[in-house]
Parts: sequence; structure tokens; C-alpha cells
Amino acid sequence: MSYLITAGPTREPLDPVRYLSNRSSGKMGYALAAAAHTAGQDVILISGPTSLPAPGGVHLIKVTTAQEMHDAVHYHLPQAKAAIFSAAVADYRPAAAAPQKIKKHGETLTLTLERTPDILGSARASGYSGLLVGFAAETENLLANARGKLQRKGCDLIVANDVSGSETGFDTDENEITLVFANGEVRPLPRASKDALAEIIVGICAQLMVPSQP
Repeated sequence: MSYLITAGPTREPLDPVRYLSNRSSGKMGYALAAAAHTAGQDVILISGPTSLPAPGGVHLIKVTTAQEMHDAVHYHLPQAKAAIFSAAVADYRPAAAAPQKIKKHGETLTLTLERTPDILGSARASGYSGLLVGFAAETENLLANARGKLQRKGCDLIVANDVSGSETGFDTDENEITLVFANGEVRPLPRASKDALAEIIVGICAQLMVPSQP
């Protein structure tokens, strides 16, 4: 396997019929998987729930929760030379899912949440030494948050995008991203389709994996 890519949201069960999740459609991650395959790479795509068809030639592993995604990632990560974590993983989950549907009682409901596994943050801690790319979906302080994430998680590259608007980001066909590199370089990219941006990102990943000449 050459590339490991995560995509889509996770769903954290509250009871048998409800869950906590987010607006991620998985389009960016699926576009990355297709672009990497087109570039001649073997690709494993670990995806949360989406309505998207599997990209041709890509090995798709379907998961639901953050824990399931974490376990699948760490099973396959040692064989990957590049890992691109584009999934929008839930940061918190209900501490205990109710065994039956929660009925309405009173005017308020208090939920106790606990942290989910830090999939991106645990990659380097597990000893992974390949190319590591993370995504930062932000609604404020885009560059500061992206730089902080890059440093905390030990990434080679962070793909930062502002998801506060309605025309780019979650559940859209286009995106406007800024690439933040470990060497300090910041490279804004113009608004484009997620397919086009995926090709650029995969090309940059290939460049980053080329050994520097003496």
C-alpha cells in the first residue's frame, strides 16, 4: 500500500436512533483517493458514512465511529508511505450511549461527552515516519490554528480551509484552501473544484517524498 487516506464524518451514537456528527460529505477525501490512484498509487480509503460511490481502483474500508476509524488507521498505517487525514472526526462522543431511544422528559437534556481518540495526533506517537498530511477546517484564525495543529501533530503539511461560508468547505463541490508546510511556507490556492485541488495536493505530496539532493 502506498497512500492511506481518511474521509467523511464520523457518527457517535447517542441512542439507537440518534448520533452526533458534522456536515462533512467526504467529497475532498474521495477526490484525494481518486487523484492518488490516477497518479499510480495504491490507495486505501478509510471512510466514515457518506453517500459517495467508491473511487475506482481504491480499496475502501467503511467505518462509523471515531474509534473504528482510529483502529482501522493504525492497522494499515505501518504499510503507508503517505497518510492524508482529511476526515472530519468527531472530537467528542457521548460517554455512554443509551440502550433505548431517549424520550422527551422536561425542557432540557444534559449530555456528558468524552474525548474521542486523536487519530492524527497519534500517528507520530505510534512511530509512523512517512509523509503526514492533516486538514484544519476552521471558522476563525485560520493560519494560526493551522500552524498550531501542524506543530502539535507532527505533520509535514496542513491543508487549511475556512468552513464558515456556504459556498466552499463542507458539503460543497469547491474549496478554497491554504497549504501550511513544516518549513514555514504558506501557500494559498485559489478557489477550485475539490477534484482539481486533490490533484494539486497529491502532486505536492509526491514532491515532498522525493529525497533532497546533496
